[in-house]
Order: sequence, then C-alpha cells, then structure tokens
Amino acid sequence: MSLITNRKATFNYEIITTYTAGIELFGFEVKSLKQSHGSLEGSHVTVRGNEAFLVGTFIPPYQENNTPDDYDPYRNRRLLLNKTEIHDLEKAESTKGLTIVPLSVYNKGTKIKVDIAIVKGKKKFDKRETLKKRESDRDIARDLRK
Repeated sequence: MSLITNRKATFNYEIITTYTAGIELFGFEVKSLKQSHGSLEGSHVTVRGNEAFLVGTFIPPYQENNTPDDYDPYRNRRLLLNKTEIHDLEKAESTKGLTIVPLSVYNKGTKIKVDIAIVKGKKKFDKRETLKKRESDRDIARDLRK
C-alpha cells in the first residue's frame, strides 16, 4: 500500500530504471507517513561519499508539540542501498540529462520503503502525447462501460 506518491514524476519524466530502497527516519516521521502526510514533489536523490540521500522531501511532524525544536521537515534522509545500486546511481547522476527521483513511499511489513527511479526529462511534445493517450484511453473505457 502506497503511503505517498509522486504523481508528477511519470508525467514529467521518462522512467529508465527503478530501485527499491530503505529509508532512515525518526519515529515521529514514520507515524506521520503512516497517516499519509508528506510530499515527494520537487524531491530528488543525490549520491555523496558512497551514500545516497533523499533531498527535498517534506515529512511534517506527527505531533507538533512533541517534536524537537530544531526539527527540519525538509532534511536530507539517508537511503539504504547496497554498493552496486549506489554505484549505478552515482554513474547515472554524473550522466548529463539523467536525474534520480522518488516515485513512492510505502510500507512493506514493518519497514518503510522508497521506490526511486533513474529518469530522463520529457520534452513538451512528449507531455502532449501523454495527455492525448490518457484522454483516448479514458474515452475507450467510457465507451466500453456503455
């Protein structure tokens, strides 16, 4: 079950490869995510020193009064990946035109997981094609229901 999703990612980017990663969170951030609070809009993944970090993700505190005073909801969160995956992400990050974005945050048992993808930005005409395809699929589904 997906807790939060990045719905603009599939519209703005062409997905090349996807990975699943664990994420390092505080307890009150986990509770907040399980209530589906948070946003992946505008966030991305960077690789620094053989570690991957999720940058720009907004996760509000579960209870405002019980959180530390210095808590930053936009803080960088470490992703838990193996060495080969980090190496692949590092290579993709250094390639011009490729970006790494999170697609969704979900729970698998008691763990919180993040789906991340290596993506390439779509041009304006590609986005128009996506809208046309979505509209035609909707029309076909509407006709089949009648």
